[in-house]
Amino acid sequence: MKTNDTSRREFISATVLAGLAVAGCSSGKNPFQPDTATLETVKPSGEMVKLLSVNGEVIEVDKAFLKPVPELPQVSNQLARQGIAGKKFVMVIDLSRCKSLKKCQSACNHMHSIHPGQNWIKVYPQQEADHTAPYWQPTTCMHCDEPPCVKVCPVDATFKRQDGIVLIDSDRCIGCRFCMAACPYSTRVFNWEELNLPKEIAEKPYSCETSVPQKKGTVGKCDFCPDMARKGELPHCVSACPNGVFMFGDLNEDAVTNGSETFRFSELVRDKAGYRLMEDLGTKPSVYYLPPVNRNFPFENKEEKEENKKS
Repeated sequence: MKTNDTSRREFISATVLAGLAVAGCSSGKNPFQPDTATLETVKPSGEMVKLLSVNGEVIEVDKAFLKPVPELPQVSNQLARQGIAGKKFVMVIDLSRCKSLKKCQSACNHMHSIHPGQNWIKVYPQQEADHTAPYWQPTTCMHCDEPPCVKVCPVDATFKRQDGIVLIDSDRCIGCRFCMAACPYSTRVFNWEELNLPKEIAEKPYSCETSVPQKKGTVGKCDFCPDMARKGELPHCVSACPNGVFMFGDLNEDAVTNGSETFRFSELVRDKAGYRLMEDLGTKPSVYYLPPVNRNFPFENKEEKEENKKS
């Protein structure tokens, strides 16, 4: 099921190669070797990074000689609403791997500058019956194929893209909260107060692909990090989780990955009895769960223990 693929984390740094000379290099020469002028001004750090060369070979380069690529300009509002052509994004959450570390939550909160006390990713303790074992369930926006939130929005602020991602355009949102009432998964939050954002974030032009900056009087939610997908990178929750709980990918390619492991989506869901929440509602979520069997960790509710100690 798992492919023999080198971790994509080893190649993330390959995006920082702008400015390094590659022309005129023979096949036996390292194409990322800095020139004489660079060696005179930059001191090697001794920390080596693996990169994929233009020849398709894995080579090592000193980190000091890597130059960051400028951030890509934001796409237009029209393109952001259309989505990425040919893609159908999907997420798989493996409940057997979740320990409620909430690294996913903190990474999401940080990257989207979410108001303190609010979370777009909620991690719930679950138990089916008195004599069954409890487990942790991370819950995000389900990015439904039949999203009730979209149907009730009177101003087209909530919309579904061709790649399956459901987003909110805060420039259109009037704060009526119809979408919150319509969502059966309770994954949306309302920005009641002005956010105390750093100046560099507050002054950014708003983008519904980054959901930043959030605005008072509007609704916010998990957005599947479409700005990262456009760059070929994983959502922040996926890359932040140390246990590989979240897997993200393209249904059209039949592949999902947590960054270190890659699976065929169809085989993973079939062989591990994947399911979707509230299937009977007909919302057709794009988030699938794998049941909490053969767990990696015992269930432990540290927050409940701390509350019991205080009482």
